[in-house]
Amino acid sequence: MPVLDDAEKAEPRSQTSDLAVWSGLVLAGLALTAVAVAVGARVGSSGAPFTGAYRFKLEVGTLLAPAVAVTVLAAVRAGVLDRLRWPVLLAASYVAAVWWALSLALVDGVNGLASPVDSPQEYLHDVPAVGSDPAGFVSGFVAHSDGYSIATRTHPPAPVLLLWLFDRLGIDQPQTLGVLMTLLGCAYLPLVAIAVRSLCHEPAARHLLPVLVLAPYAVWLAVSMDAVTLLIAAGFICCGVLASERDRSWGWAVACGLLLGTAALFNYAVVWLAVSVIAIYFARRRPLLNVFTGAAALLPLALFAAWGFAWPAGLSAAQTDFSLRVGPERSWLLWAVLDLVVLLLACGPALLRAMRRVRLTPGWPFLVGAGLAVVFAIGSGLSRGEVERAWLPFFPWLLVPAVAPWRRPQGDEPHAGPTPHLLVAVGAVSAIVLEAVLRTAW
Repeated sequence: MPVLDDAEKAEPRSQTSDLAVWSGLVLAGLALTAVAVAVGARVGSSGAPFTGAYRFKLEVGTLLAPAVAVTVLAAVRAGVLDRLRWPVLLAASYVAAVWWALSLALVDGVNGLASPVDSPQEYLHDVPAVGSDPAGFVSGFVAHSDGYSIATRTHPPAPVLLLWLFDRLGIDQPQTLGVLMTLLGCAYLPLVAIAVRSLCHEPAARHLLPVLVLAPYAVWLAVSMDAVTLLIAAGFICCGVLASERDRSWGWAVACGLLLGTAALFNYAVVWLAVSVIAIYFARRRPLLNVFTGAAALLPLALFAAWGFAWPAGLSAAQTDFSLRVGPERSWLLWAVLDLVVLLLACGPALLRAMRRVRLTPGWPFLVGAGLAVVFAIGSGLSRGEVERAWLPFFPWLLVPAVAPWRRPQGDEPHAGPTPHLLVAVGAVSAIVLEAVLRTAW
């Protein structure tokens, strides 16, 4: 029988402490929100700290998500994390993540798979603008952006082009698109696990999987184009980690760059995650890989520039639109706090545990890009709501330290902290509650 040290014996107490702090911060944030709305502060949303509206919906579909959560937690308690072979565990985790995300969407019935896609504020309504001339759509994207939906004019053109491609392939029904985007988005999980396995060793990757599978941000991952961005972002970080391993071909660094450039055409903010790749290259003493990744990242941007879309011009247009449309309605200082409340809710109580263990994880490079992105978004005033989906590509990386060991392992000794079952369970409950009481356009 293994001998537990004092820190490991204190594990249940540490989870309770993290849960108490998380609950206190969330309650304080929600109380601040209620006061701000009551006194007529510049919140700009009756559903703050979200930009939707509150409702209460309890139907048969509401029971599916708890069943999924209980099944996953029971499997983890039964020891599947240690018993299953690595490829099988990755496949099982992906299936569980899809199951969890879809079960949350189905709280609204089959309509929950379609309405976020078919909303007038979303990309699907701009697909007819592409017509039979995608190059023409790209070249006039910035000039005609004020005539597009809110989602389209605050993002690069790639999301609309992807939906246009699906349409050309005969995939045009909102429900089908919703399921497809969920299937694609949940594929981020094996990629994150592979990256964590390389940098933090396999035990940490195995113990992290339940944290990600039942993460509360699955509420916004389901039926979301931002989930596709999450997948691409996880892909380029995973390729970067693999490129940094000894005896790996520089082709992985090129693949990392190509995916990075592609991700930048889906979301302007996701380029911050490139800082994580740079940190990984330097941490593993392979800085020259930055040249291959950087050059490859420019290729997708150069292709779109040749078609007439200049990425900096698109970013400037999106910022101007946001400032004119949202700036006068929402206080920067107030939303700086409310966005942090959303971050706490989206990542769940495991985020508090991760914050305490940042200095103990060899996966600290994963947090560099995601952390800088959050800090910049808040400090610049460009995130005043809607961060539950805008920050979706960053959430998984912020949770990596949640399974860091109490003490740094010596050398390359594989070691990890245990899966925080209590925190995962409470996070799952918070996701179920959010889906039941909150209605958003996505």
